[in-house]
Amino acid sequence: MNIKQIRVVNLDIPLTPPKSKSRRPAANKVSARRALPINYYEEFSTKFGTMPGARSADGGSGEVWVQVIAEDGTFGLGACSFGEPVAALIDFHYAPLLEGRDALAIEFLNDLMWRSSMNFGPGGVAAAARAGVDLALWDLKGKLLGVPVYSLLGGPCRDKILLYATCDDLGWSQELGFKAFKVSNPAHYVMGLDGVNLAEEHIAKSRDAVGPDAELMYNPVSSFNVEFAIRVADRLRPYNLRWFEEPLIPSDLEGYAELKKAMNWVPIATGEHHRSRHEFRQLVEQRSVDILQPDMKWAGGLSEIMKIYTIAEAVGLITVPHTGAGTPWGQHFAFAMPESPIAEFWMGSDPGIPLDELCPIPGMPMPKDGYVVPSDAPGFGMEIKPDWISPWDHAAAARIRGIG
Repeated sequence: MNIKQIRVVNLDIPLTPPKSKSRRPAANKVSARRALPINYYEEFSTKFGTMPGARSADGGSGEVWVQVIAEDGTFGLGACSFGEPVAALIDFHYAPLLEGRDALAIEFLNDLMWRSSMNFGPGGVAAAARAGVDLALWDLKGKLLGVPVYSLLGGPCRDKILLYATCDDLGWSQELGFKAFKVSNPAHYVMGLDGVNLAEEHIAKSRDAVGPDAELMYNPVSSFNVEFAIRVADRLRPYNLRWFEEPLIPSDLEGYAELKKAMNWVPIATGEHHRSRHEFRQLVEQRSVDILQPDMKWAGGLSEIMKIYTIAEAVGLITVPHTGAGTPWGQHFAFAMPESPIAEFWMGSDPGIPLDELCPIPGMPMPKDGYVVPSDAPGFGMEIKPDWISPWDHAAAARIRGIG
């Protein structure tokens, strides 16, 4: 079965208002702060979603959906991020390259996309664009063969997927049944001792909230340098962190190696902003990471994450994809891969509203009591009606930016 068309699309999924009432706005909307690399400059807020690039050229969150249509009309859907720059690359570079080719030859199609990007660089937005196409290809393959994607990966290796909640509403997360938690980070290395104190205050309150027996993770999101990371980690020794996540910018390979030697009392996790198996191979070769966290929508899709997983598995490391359990593809991966023992679920919703009233993608199961089981429907199991799909409007994106 050959590919008839690849195109970037918008999804107009009808929203059903939740039946339950919010007790209060979610912490990420009002009180939680997350430092990012650009917060080196005080003019930029640490409030969630305000970093430049958080709202992309499409005028929204930067979400990009990709539809791959086979000759018989069957279609698969995938998603990636970063708005119009990625959308243009898919429609005007990758799509013409792949259309007319065997829809089931996913490895070959990925290799074509990868090799075709060498002149402008296969990382960054090019990797994100490949991710959207790749995920749509996996969804299509599952539909054409009539099986869920986790069966294409070898079948389930567990009955259900253990989750951790990424959320600063820790009491609400516990009420929902989660028993492992990851919290944000308000400190930037430019803050010096004040930042160290702020980090400890935040983690001390978080540990007190979840108790001594819960797994607690901490995510600085590339906002530390080596010296500051060591100071913070040393201060946080008493709080028994499960892991210390992405303290440095992704390009600082030597820094991660230095941290791994200096911070031998806490595992180091990183990878959501690394873009390929080649970057992860370097991390692993330097033994500078304990947990690998690629993002399927940014690092090249399911095909690339499977290669990253194999590199990690070969040396005894686990792979825990960024925001994995909040996506159909992440759920299918975690269900099938033995060395992916826990999955992340990002919670940005208001306390008081059950998760099953907030499903963002029809057909995607939502967590229950800290676990989730993926759909067993063909492909990724998404229940998207054709009349919800419309072509991406590149001209509209330009007009939003005032350049068209």
